[in-house]
Amino acid sequence: MVESYSKNANHNMRRPVVKEDVVSYMRTHLLENQGHLAEIANFAHHENIPIIQHEVVAYFRFLMASLAPKSILEIGTAIGFSALLMAEYAPEAQITTIDRNPEMIALAKDNFAKYDSRHQITLLEGEAADQLNQLDQEYDFVFVDSAKSKYIVFLPDIIKHVKKGGIIVFDDVFQGGDIAKPIEEVRRGQRTIYRGLHRLFDATLKHPDLTASLIPMSDGLLLLRKDADQVILED
Repeated sequence: MVESYSKNANHNMRRPVVKEDVVSYMRTHLLENQGHLAEIANFAHHENIPIIQHEVVAYFRFLMASLAPKSILEIGTAIGFSALLMAEYAPEAQITTIDRNPEMIALAKDNFAKYDSRHQITLLEGEAADQLNQLDQEYDFVFVDSAKSKYIVFLPDIIKHVKKGGIIVFDDVFQGGDIAKPIEEVRRGQRTIYRGLHRLFDATLKHPDLTASLIPMSDGLLLLRKDADQVILED
């Protein structure tokens, strides 16, 4: 019998990490957005436009600086905040971003015209599934922040366009904790998202040719690394 660690040793190991006070601490102590990123983030918050939360902003700064991707694909442009964030911290990257919402596209175009000083960003307009089918290049890094129920639909085409060793990040995969509940406890209007995300997890978390991690940050991130030249997904 192991005696070094009793059941009562370091009880903090058995407590949830992301509590409201911890989230508040992260959002108030991490480096603030600067310049145009601060301006766009303030506009998004004022207009109730969803953009990545501040702890995810800090994480993306870290990822961009560490990975130094040269080619980035984003699905879900919104007003262009995350694309401009990635451009800021991956200055050698070319970024392709896709959106279908005319109002968001107009706002993103305005922001890109003002702040994409190195002309790194290309905005594709239309349905993501259609645009993915027309892409003819591979990417080092993919960020997916669009309709959550469609993540599993987009997955095969995303995988096809990612280089071996490339990284995919899916945002908002915990759905406020709903994902851990039985489906009967999830509101009927959210069940399509619930089913789609569970299909995404089933397809990726234990796949032999993917390295997967679920990160309890913001509303949850799913990180995938493509470990083989070809990844076959089961239907």
